[in-house]
Amino acid sequence: MSYKSIIVNLAVDGPPAAMVKVGVELAERFGAHLVGLAAADVPPLVATGDGMVYEGEIMQIQRTEIEKRLAELRAEFESLVPASITSEWRQAVCGPTRFLGVSSRAADLIVTGSGEGEDIYRAVDIGSLALGAGRPVLVAASDIEHVLAKTVLVAWKDTREARRAMADALPFLAKANEVVIATIDTDRDGSIRDSLADVVVFLEHHGIKARTELIAGEADGDRLFTFARSIHADLIVSGAYGHSRLREWAFGGVTRTLIAESGINRLMSY
Repeated sequence: MSYKSIIVNLAVDGPPAAMVKVGVELAERFGAHLVGLAAADVPPLVATGDGMVYEGEIMQIQRTEIEKRLAELRAEFESLVPASITSEWRQAVCGPTRFLGVSSRAADLIVTGSGEGEDIYRAVDIGSLALGAGRPVLVAASDIEHVLAKTVLVAWKDTREARRAMADALPFLAKANEVVIATIDTDRDGSIRDSLADVVVFLEHHGIKARTELIAGEADGDRLFTFARSIHADLIVSGAYGHSRLREWAFGGVTRTLIAESGINRLMSY
């Protein structure tokens, strides 16, 4: 198994070079086609200080500014991708989360950055993307140009989401120097140890050697990150846990921490 088509998302309000380089390096590593993508949308209404609302001219100006920025991002993407990699560009005046979700049907892996902001018209909602795209989402740590994934921590929980995430991460696991399967030990009947043993055997069938760790204490995202730092992990693989409520995503504590943390690469699946 490998990633044969990778989407790299470029934030309209950030410098694109580092993210393009992340995408290029991953495309080279996996022999993948690289899709550069960027999107932003015009808010539907613009309120003035007098409380009046205008659409027409102001919205057209904003649309023109977005189209100009998308053209700049395309030019930089195309200038940074070497001829040895097959690539294409996609852009839209559209909400970036929605456009990425639709475009995910053309990819094995979505790569995006951390901390793009909270403006849903210009920044990706990572939680909604992870739960809705149907593809693994790799959230790159801030200010990096390479996702080395030499030491990979799989945050294990015996659920559908964790199984899906581990299967989606197999290309990274196969190339890692060390794979650690860790779970926070809240189990009282010992079944978690049986599940960890099954995971190790599963990975062995794929030619991947892994070791397991039990982290003492209650399920907590900070505890997971403390352990990740102690083993010098540079990629965390995890299921994404949440449900829709009033068109927003409500997450468990570990997933919420994974989304907010920008100091380490994270691969999430749902």
